[in-house]
Amino acid sequence: MSQEAKKPTNLRANAMPADGFVLTVDGKSKARYETELEALAAGSKLKQTYPAIRVTVFEPITRVYTPVELSETEASK
Repeated sequence: MSQEAKKPTNLRANAMPADGFVLTVDGKSKARYETELEALAAGSKLKQTYPAIRVTVFEPITRVYTPVELSETEASK
């Protein structure tokens, strides 16, 4: 069980965490991840499945939203 990946933390609707990285979909917070890489990977997977949605990764410490975009090769699949 120690080798199993840890699930992301679900967020309360009225609270924004003070650390980590938050995956937002169409402006709504969905999950918190420990690293930016994990959040970007989850966002990229969502964008591949649903390319019309707007996915961003929010970093609460610097208050910066990073948009998740599909690369040319991912978009053509």
